[in-house]
Amino acid sequence: MTSSSSSSARHFTVADFDFSLPEHLIAQHPAAERSASRLLDGTGELPVDRIFRELPGLLQPGDLLVFNDTQVVKARLFGEKASGGKLELLIERVLLPHEALDGSPNEVVGHLRVSKKPLPGGRLHLAGGLKGGGFDAVFIGRWPDEHGQLFRLRLEGPAGEDPYTLMARHGHVPLPPYITHADEADDERRYQTVFARVPGAVAAPTAALHFDEGVLSGLEARGVHRANVTLHVGAGTFAPMKTERIEEHVMHHERYAIPPATVRAIEECRARGGRVVAVGTTTVRTLESWAKTGELQGDTNIFITPGFDFRVVDVLVTNFHLPKSTLMMLVSAFAGYDHVMALYRHAVAQGYRFFSYGDSMLLARSTQA
Repeated sequence: MTSSSSSSARHFTVADFDFSLPEHLIAQHPAAERSASRLLDGTGELPVDRIFRELPGLLQPGDLLVFNDTQVVKARLFGEKASGGKLELLIERVLLPHEALDGSPNEVVGHLRVSKKPLPGGRLHLAGGLKGGGFDAVFIGRWPDEHGQLFRLRLEGPAGEDPYTLMARHGHVPLPPYITHADEADDERRYQTVFARVPGAVAAPTAALHFDEGVLSGLEARGVHRANVTLHVGAGTFAPMKTERIEEHVMHHERYAIPPATVRAIEECRARGGRVVAVGTTTVRTLESWAKTGELQGDTNIFITPGFDFRVVDVLVTNFHLPKSTLMMLVSAFAGYDHVMALYRHAVAQGYRFFSYGDSMLLARSTQA
């Protein structure tokens, strides 16, 4: 494993996690084949350039690979207010009945882009509205309280159609803000993992996008075990840091769940001397939230920065993240700040593709002095 003797003692600011990234390295489309993307092996002192389909040979028999099985929903919707003003709604979360004001399964919260916010009770016509083949949304107010940045709405569609059905029929793939093209048919397939199972995410767990049936078969043949967690990735994952002092940043909340079978799989992995390999930062946040709180499900706003005491994850498969982002801080905490920044400089110099549709890297947890 890599070592980091000083990062936990350093005082970092947001600027420490900045780096120069040429715009042409921001991937606008995925690789032609999932496992044909590049993999930067950063588990040693020096970087090694590989192809993702080599991953099974880099893991050990008895290791446990943990995936996030969340499914991206078509959460971006377009419509208009009763006055005719155009709007865009990005549904962040479908509220559970006990979270809804009226106990119904039809309340959602999300980001609303409109020239003037509607008043409570105001009706929004989405995808043409009820009379035009779409559905309506009644504006309720802010969430989680009157000062919240998100908005609470009640969806009203044809009888029997819940929010997930309405989004699947009328919504658009919520591509990240740095992808400049409108969603296309191929995005519906490629901005989704091959093992997506539980609908609820508005952003993909992108490290898992590289896995295909060939890689999964290779992992099984290698003797690598598999388990799942669920964390519904929110749009807050793309939110920029608004303060230079890391400790002043307020993390967004995301809903997660860990099956008892995954807990048993981790215990068995430890017993046989295997390593827990997290696929993606969302899996890291889920597992380390559980380790910190003991809760198998709930909301997490865990903020992982250098000096964090990792208790579950030993190895990480991850994509390349935005400069000055909370995810840059997470991977630096995991593998060591100096090591990660050196890997990023190598990736830029070697023309790796960045962000959601970009390439990946393999990291080992640093040893802290």
